[in-house]
Amino acid sequence: MDPLLFATAYALSTSAGLRPFLTLALASLAMHFGYLHPAHEFAFLGSDGATVMLASLAMLEFVGEKIPAVDHALHFLHIGIKPVAAALLVGSAAPDVASGDGSAYGFALMSAAALNALGVHAGVATVRGASTATTAGLANPFISLIEDAAAVASTTLALLAPLAGAALALALTLALFFGTRSIVRRLRPRPTPARLA
Repeated sequence: MDPLLFATAYALSTSAGLRPFLTLALASLAMHFGYLHPAHEFAFLGSDGATVMLASLAMLEFVGEKIPAVDHALHFLHIGIKPVAAALLVGSAAPDVASGDGSAYGFALMSAAALNALGVHAGVATVRGASTATTAGLANPFISLIEDAAAVASTTLALLAPLAGAALALALTLALFFGTRSIVRRLRPRPTPARLA
């Protein structure tokens, strides 16, 4: 397997786990202007209509993530949206394996991308839940801005410098993993010491 393709797939699916519509919109723009050449089955993502629609959804997502009630609703909807977005992105970015003799491999890569996006989403949701509980949601818009910046950086690097994009995606994944583990440990009830009679 081409390591650059794997790096691109990993970076895009991680970015989709942060911001599905923003990642799709950036990839659509790249397709629209000829920087990304999608598999035939996914060429519609670079069409005028898809680019405008995805850019509009990305703007709504950006604003909605800063409003607590809308943010919670989006996180619920993202359980289904993020894996689909990741699969579409990886399928479109892997024209050699998405069709023809490599279709089984392409579907496996798309499935792995969907699972990766879902795992990233779980980490993001845990961090947001802890932020809501400890800051009454006041820190959530700032965390959201960090996620926006990370998604833009990861997607841009995935398309222009895949290995750097994969490295950033791995750093983000590790940060979410250790952050989530720390939150879970703090929330886990501590055993009370036994009293001596």
